[in-house]
Amino acid sequence: MAARAGRRRRRRRAWERGWQPWARVGVEAVALLSAALIVVLAVLGRLAGWLAGAGFWSHLLPFAGVVLILGVAMAFLLRGWLRLRGPLIRRHVDLPAAVGAIACGIALWFATGLAFERDLGNLRTLVGGRAESQRLTIAHQVYAAYRRADLNGLARVFERARVYEPTVYEAAHAFGMDAEVLMGVGVTESAFYPRDSADGGRGLFQITAPPAAAVGDVRRKLGVEQLDALNQRHNAFLAAATLRQYLAEMRGDPFLGLLAYNIGPRNGGLRAIMEQYGARDFVTIQPYLHVLPRDYPIRVLSAALAYRLWRLDGRLPRYEDGDNAIHVQRVGIPGLAVGKS
Repeated sequence: MAARAGRRRRRRRAWERGWQPWARVGVEAVALLSAALIVVLAVLGRLAGWLAGAGFWSHLLPFAGVVLILGVAMAFLLRGWLRLRGPLIRRHVDLPAAVGAIACGIALWFATGLAFERDLGNLRTLVGGRAESQRLTIAHQVYAAYRRADLNGLARVFERARVYEPTVYEAAHAFGMDAEVLMGVGVTESAFYPRDSADGGRGLFQITAPPAAAVGDVRRKLGVEQLDALNQRHNAFLAAATLRQYLAEMRGDPFLGLLAYNIGPRNGGLRAIMEQYGARDFVTIQPYLHVLPRDYPIRVLSAALAYRLWRLDGRLPRYEDGDNAIHVQRVGIPGLAVGKS
């Protein structure tokens, strides 16, 4: 028995001696690569801010030149690290991994700061091109709508909505929707005061003419034959299913999906209107929506943003006071692929 236990101990020690060097190298490599990635993103983002513009000599060529210099500098840093690594190992085998972990920790701390966030935003604009510029433009329309909103009134709406929150979250989960966006739809449609409206809208989400496919999906989810728009659970499920269908039609674009939800099937729906005018996105369709509520997505997402702030902070900060604008933008807009801008 003693001999068998001794063999097991020797095998365990041999196994530990075998994997420990690889573990140290793995920690070192991951830490250094993470730190280098953060540095590269920060430098490129800062360059994108400094050299923003379309001029070849004044913007594009200097940017390309600095990127080339950055690549050469990273190669020299890698070479220097490989030379330094030997003396570090001679001091202690764990020292290279420890130094890498420290460098990674410093880089991660820097990445949580506002400066890095701004650099990352500059880089998103550079890489995202027109699509990212449009997203930022519309995002700031949402922030401006929040700034103009009656925050005291919104707080009262959210207090009134507490009783409906579980139902809205259940409906959102059932159809894979963003619950905060769905709350924003409820605020915009009824201020969470369910009622019948003159245009035929009913309940929390002012359901009028939901698509047949959405109705069928809700029936299957709820296990009922008939839906009652004044049953607030049915109403919320219909809203979530309808919004999911329109988002799918608009390839996941939150602005177009919300606009399609509001327009509904009239005039062939938003897709037919866009095809008629050759519009491709929310920015290009806006000028043609003379008699349609082109600000509807902005109002919904502004309400969703307010709801997120109210839920996270327990209050609705005034956008223009102190550093609140920075805080609001860092919280981000629900429903956007990239919340922060």
